[in-house]
Amino acid sequence: MQDAHDDHSLAEQHQLFEQHILPHLDAAYNLARWLTRNEQDAEDVVQEACLRAFRFLGGFRGGDSRAWLLAIVRHSCYTWLRQHREQELMTPWDEACDNMASDTPSPETMLMQKFDVERLREALEGLPVEFREVVVLRDLEGLSYKEIAHIAEVPIGTVMSRLARARKRLQPYLKSRWDDSCWDKEFPVEL
Repeated sequence: MQDAHDDHSLAEQHQLFEQHILPHLDAAYNLARWLTRNEQDAEDVVQEACLRAFRFLGGFRGGDSRAWLLAIVRHSCYTWLRQHREQELMTPWDEACDNMASDTPSPETMLMQKFDVERLREALEGLPVEFREVVVLRDLEGLSYKEIAHIAEVPIGTVMSRLARARKRLQPYLKSRWDDSCWDKEFPVEL
């Protein structure tokens, strides 16, 4: 891969970085925070990802700079996890959750309803990292399946499968912690 220094002067590189990367730092931190489950680790990962983005900015050929940065953040998170918490990269098979028939509202619906954010945080943090990343990118960052597939370097079908499996795993967790009185009420959905 070509270094950004070869294509742009340092001033141009700073300008491109400010224009294409800085506006997406919140999304970058959000993804890193959810994948690492730790604020300080997320800050470190985002800093490393920004250094990589700056270094290889000459390789950015236009398009969606947010998706480009989030792909770098994702790679940085997985590298960090392999070095510091490799056991988190292993996804245990949970046949009960993966084959569960749903007669409860979907997590997607529950996310749009009013409820305790801490409970959602606990539920998301309980997911394996590859499931957590697709939920964060889709439901919290609003990325399309195609964008997520590009970032995660997997087929769209894999994104959809991971998202479905993640939502199934979230259902019993959220239902068991949800105030029972909330299940019988309809909340207005505000987009």
